[in-house]
Amino acid sequence: MLKVSPWKGVIRFGKCGKLSPRFFGPFKVLARVGQQAYKLELPLEMAGIHNTFHVCYLRKCLAEEESVIPLSEIHVDEGNRCVEEPEAILERNTKVLRHKEVVMVKVQWKHHRGSNVTWEAEEDLKRRYPRLFK
Repeated sequence: MLKVSPWKGVIRFGKCGKLSPRFFGPFKVLARVGQQAYKLELPLEMAGIHNTFHVCYLRKCLAEEESVIPLSEIHVDEGNRCVEEPEAILERNTKVLRHKEVVMVKVQWKHHRGSNVTWEAEEDLKRRYPRLFK
C-alpha cells in the first residue's frame, strides 16, 4: 500500500483531513532499490508519478483479497482526485439538535463491503447526489 496523504489530492465525499484515505493500492513490488527503497508497478493513471518510493511511504497490505478495490473501478476526476460514490441508502434517522431536526441517512459506499457505511446529512446527499432520492 502506498501513502497518498502528501499528494493532498485524494478526497472522500468532499471531506479532507482525518477522513481522507491514507493509503492507496495494493501495488506489485518490482524490485528493491538499495536498502530503503522499492520500485512499484503503477497503473497508467499514475504515469506522472515516479515509481520508486522510500519505505516510509509504503505499508504491507494485510487486507483480504475480496476487500481490495481494483484501480480500474476508482473514479479520478480532472484534478487527479479520487472521488467515492454512494451506492445506496440503508437507513434514515432523525437527530434532534437544540431547536431543529436533522435527517441523517446511513450510506453504503461503492466498492466497500460490510461495516464501511457512514451516517451523512440527507440534505447534503440530496444536493450532491439527487439520483439516490428519485
